[in-house]
Amino acid sequence: MTARTDQAEITALVDRFFLALDTREFTPGWARPYLTDDASMAAPVGSPRGAEAVRTAETALLRFAGTQHFASGVVTDAAFGTDHATASWNAYMVHIHHSPAPDPLFVVGGRWEATLRRTAEGWRFTTMAVHVVWTRGEPPTPETETETETETETETG
Repeated sequence: MTARTDQAEITALVDRFFLALDTREFTPGWARPYLTDDASMAAPVGSPRGAEAVRTAETALLRFAGTQHFASGVVTDAAFGTDHATASWNAYMVHIHHSPAPDPLFVVGGRWEATLRRTAEGWRFTTMAVHVVWTRGEPPTPETETETETETETETG
């Protein structure tokens, strides 16, 4: 593999991961094309590992009626001859509240950093961390989270 090929594959992985978050098709195993089984995440909502990292991401996103994530400036460093790489990118993350609010959007600007491992299926994230640089609007309140969880339980239970 060449550095250019690795860059393109890792950038595509970032794009596909963000698209998966926004389409919210959280069927069993949805994260397998993006994360290693031992992956860890560090975000304002916590720092889980493995399957718990996937569940935490799902729960965080379902607090909102919808999301839209944009990535730009993906920079990678894949060490020649190894199956490990690092990547970082800027992100603009829009979250739409479930209920009417004075400002229906909670917007976050930040930077992501990740380590990756090349597997037989391609590059996968082993660690991911989001660093918030700025926010606009209000994050979900505990009352909103409780209402959303109750609505989800009623729909599925």
